[in-house]
Amino acid sequence: MSAANPATDESQPTLPLHGIRVVEFTHMVMGPTCGLVLADLGAEVIKVEPPTGDNTRHLLGSGAGFFPLFNRSKKSVVLDLHSDEGREAALKLIATADVVGENFKPSTMKKLGLDYASLKDRFPRLIYVSHKGFLPGPYDHRTALDEVVQMMGGLAYMTGRPGDPLRAGTSVNDIMGGMFGAIAVLAALREREFTGRGQEVQSALFENNIFLVAQHMLQYAVTGVPANPMPQRISPWGIYDVFEVAEGEQIFLAVVSDTQWAIFCNAMGWDDWKGDERLRSNNDRVRARDWLLPEMRRRVAARSKRELAELFESHGLPFAPITRPHELLEDPHLKATGGLAPITLPDGERHGQTVSTVPLPFTLHGQRLPVRSPPRLGEHSAEVLRALGYDDAAIERLGRAAPRPAGQT
Repeated sequence: MSAANPATDESQPTLPLHGIRVVEFTHMVMGPTCGLVLADLGAEVIKVEPPTGDNTRHLLGSGAGFFPLFNRSKKSVVLDLHSDEGREAALKLIATADVVGENFKPSTMKKLGLDYASLKDRFPRLIYVSHKGFLPGPYDHRTALDEVVQMMGGLAYMTGRPGDPLRAGTSVNDIMGGMFGAIAVLAALREREFTGRGQEVQSALFENNIFLVAQHMLQYAVTGVPANPMPQRISPWGIYDVFEVAEGEQIFLAVVSDTQWAIFCNAMGWDDWKGDERLRSNNDRVRARDWLLPEMRRRVAARSKRELAELFESHGLPFAPITRPHELLEDPHLKATGGLAPITLPDGERHGQTVSTVPLPFTLHGQRLPVRSPPRLGEHSAEVLRALGYDDAAIERLGRAAPRPAGQT
């Protein structure tokens, strides 16, 4: 079945987590990503925000997309957790939840009386997912960021050139750490069906990063040879590189089997290479890369990116144009398959405008999952808090910041 249905189509079958309520106390990327996954799978995810809102609502530069991406499909309730009344409301809300999520420093939730140890006896069916820098152990007191764990976890070493460690080009550990948190929640929900009891589950940036580089760790365990950074690696294929072509454009081209080599030579009209004994097998071509690649670069330099893309595509050969992220908003495949979905921006200079976001990268029943716009600050406070027994005056009071003692933030 085609996946071309719009990702906002409400006619889809009931989503698998329908009826599950999640209350999240999260910020930045990792914790919100977990909630995003659960929300898009059908859970009711209630994001508890301070009166000033999640700080990511107001980030600029490379953080400007954080809030609208990672907090879509959720509800927003404003509570001042530094007030007794705000914490009492949070506990009433938790009493209605299947799952609580958080990603603050270990001491933060404990000080508020909202950590798992404080809640587990009162709410024995509760599943509590914590997202931290490190799982419990010698490093768990350290402050972690995605960049920190990439540096200490080998990923920056593998990504950059020798002597120039480089972070990956996206919040890879934050995003995947949130995904693993969601996976752990799904496992705990399934286990609760049999035991009737909840549990605490944890995901962490560092351990997520270690999982990403585990293939290189195992390479050393198997071969005894440390992995080189990706830009310096010995390619296992003769042609597997980025080439500069006409008008200064770039394209990635690959030939990864002997069958593909014959197809490639025929498609390019290079009979001399097809019959060259020095290039007979893939391993021969790997040994010949010192002269093969410069000659390949010379031969394709005058050909256009479009011509090469069409040629490789028509012959089933691997290729990829070098694309910048913003260009994907006009990608024909994404536009044709429900890979882009409209949302309304809740904040900032462009609030109220419609932009495209990206649904979760899989289908259920042949369709991409529907998404809902990220919430305005406190958009659902009245709805959620009235259901807990609060009147309008109390709801307004709960949404205001309580006075702080001098010196307290």
